[in-house]
Amino acid sequence: MTDFSAFLAPDRGQPATALHVVHPDRWTDWLATQPPRVRTAIAAAGLTGKPGNATVLPGEAAEDWAALLVCNEAETSPWRIASRGAALPPGTYRLAEGEPGAAMLGWCLAQHRFDRYRKDEAEGARVLLTGEPGRIEPTVRMAAAIARVRDLVNTGASDLGPEELEDEVAALGEAHGATLTVTKGRELETGYPMIHAVGQAAARGREPRLIELEWGNPAHPRIAIVGKGVVFDSGGLDIKPSAGMRLMKKDMGGAAHALALAGLVMAERLPVRLHLLIPAVENAISGNAFRPGDVLKSRKGLSVENTNTDAEGRLILGDALSKAGEADPVLILDFATLTGAARVALGPDLPPLFTDDETLASDLLAAGVAEHDPMWRMPLWDAYDDMLKSDIADMVNAPDGGFAGAVTAALFLRRFVPKGVAWAHLDVFAWRPTAKAGRPKGGEAYALRAAWKVLKDRFPS
Repeated sequence: MTDFSAFLAPDRGQPATALHVVHPDRWTDWLATQPPRVRTAIAAAGLTGKPGNATVLPGEAAEDWAALLVCNEAETSPWRIASRGAALPPGTYRLAEGEPGAAMLGWCLAQHRFDRYRKDEAEGARVLLTGEPGRIEPTVRMAAAIARVRDLVNTGASDLGPEELEDEVAALGEAHGATLTVTKGRELETGYPMIHAVGQAAARGREPRLIELEWGNPAHPRIAIVGKGVVFDSGGLDIKPSAGMRLMKKDMGGAAHALALAGLVMAERLPVRLHLLIPAVENAISGNAFRPGDVLKSRKGLSVENTNTDAEGRLILGDALSKAGEADPVLILDFATLTGAARVALGPDLPPLFTDDETLASDLLAAGVAEHDPMWRMPLWDAYDDMLKSDIADMVNAPDGGFAGAVTAALFLRRFVPKGVAWAHLDVFAWRPTAKAGRPKGGEAYALRAAWKVLKDRFPS
């Protein structure tokens, strides 16, 4: 794991290269204040004050230089100077004006590399100075949490099966003194039959399991964080085409989000009783794979007609949500790479939020705006509950026709959440298809920073 603490330091007046961050609206006025050598360098570089313009500015001596970035992002954006965190030479920097604040996060993440399979050439750190040293530790913590999501999602399924996901949870629990419980293989048949059904076709050593961590004072309010842990999704007997299977190593992205958020809760020692639940399975194909038309039992007692083996995530989440609800939590958050319909509706960057709790919805949406980590509320439309009707069971897992796919998936999950419990479902993509500053192509955390803000605000330490 990258040591993000190497990229930030308290500003004690030590030598550092100045980084000028200029808004396009201030470009003309700023340029007029610069000495002739700077204006000449800017003219030679062809800069016009458009967002993204960047160059090196000469100083009075040969070794004396500064950096320039034209940026129209808000000062509260974590990505404001992320492009410079990756592009500038190793060294120590400070903003020419103001404090970096939230931008420290993007500066750190711009220097993170996923190097499990390909080692990048070693290079020195780019250190950013801040006059707000109290922000360094929480920034480093968040950067590490986001990097954890990215690294887990980027890891190939051959190296991250249910057992390896269990190892990740166990290591996190050991670091914070949490209690680990794992129910796996045939043990799932009676207590978690839908998790067992989905994962039973996997090879030996990749048996399905429900991984649980409990941490914190039992007298504190109980919260449950649930994450979909499908380590690879072939689609089952309703097999995906090869193009649809290509990125299915990322189908455990919800588990990665849940694991990262749980780590933040424990590291910050929020006054809560934390319950982390990750149903971990591989949706594989073999002679004992669950079939279209099978009627599955569930932990809650509802029977589910399996109309699509590629709608497996909601099945394993159903059992996990049932278990989470049995301990009377005051809040349940679940993260899942659940539906392609969510991507069709909102694209990769904007996860849909589903909740019946108006206060929770308001808090999450406001946190998304404040943290530049947006989501969009979509309806748990009661009238569409009829789409889940089955002729032979209590419900189907996937309605015919494909209408409102993200909504009906969320409605399915709602049936396994106790009434009256504040619950939110986030249908995250967990993948960035194109790179942006500080955000490389590949695994990505969405709504994690917003969810963390809500937990901190609700349960201040």
